[in-house]
Amino acid sequence: MSERAGFRSVFRRWRADRPFWGGLLLALGGAEVLLTMKASVKVMLHAGMQGLAGYLLPTLMVLLGLLILFNPAQRLFYSITGVLLALGTWLTSNLGGFFVGLLLGIVGSCLAFGWLPDQAPRERRRRRRRRRRLRLRLRKEAVAVAAAQQAGEPA
Repeated sequence: MSERAGFRSVFRRWRADRPFWGGLLLALGGAEVLLTMKASVKVMLHAGMQGLAGYLLPTLMVLLGLLILFNPAQRLFYSITGVLLALGTWLTSNLGGFFVGLLLGIVGSCLAFGWLPDQAPRERRRRRRRRRRLRLRLRKEAVAVAAAQQAGEPA
């Protein structure tokens, strides 16, 4: 259990140093658009410009999402390019993956663009987490005391 807690804390620290949700949403938007390119002809609304751009733009969206995650120093360029590519999928890839991939790409790019690396930590969130942990600990202790009293053992 301590290994898992260690992994979670390491992941949280890694995630806090980058625009995680922005990069993830941009990559998911590109993946969704790529998946809708494989839709049957009856479902497809738009075949795309020669087929190449239909596959190229969402692939670049996935790549930019991963670059935002692993190279956050260049997030401004990647996010601006990502929103332009997401808007380009409107024309080339089934209306941007039936709007879902288009919206995921735009929202992810905007989140990455607005992320501030040196933002002060949120004290209210930390206090709320501490209170939640304390309540959980008190509940566990109360359950343990009640179980001991039912068993007839002194608390």
